[in-house]
Amino acid sequence: MQTIYADGIANMILVDGVVRFDLVNVTSVEKDKEPNVRPNATLALSLPALIRIQDQLGKMIDKMVQDGILTKNPPPAN
Repeated sequence: MQTIYADGIANMILVDGVVRFDLVNVTSVEKDKEPNVRPNATLALSLPALIRIQDQLGKMIDKMVQDGILTKNPPPAN
């Protein structure tokens, strides 16, 4: 099995019921400049798979909060 590490998502698009995420890695960060990012891979998921993953990630985050690994902050005011 291949492992792909990503620092973030650059783009998301839904086409014909498939959600595609362009995964990126940050290559450098300089003060007062936008980080340099490099495309890494594309992840494609069906809509049902996306919903399942969202649920699984939510449960994982809740468990890490419960275990004291993470602290949830309130969302920033707009």
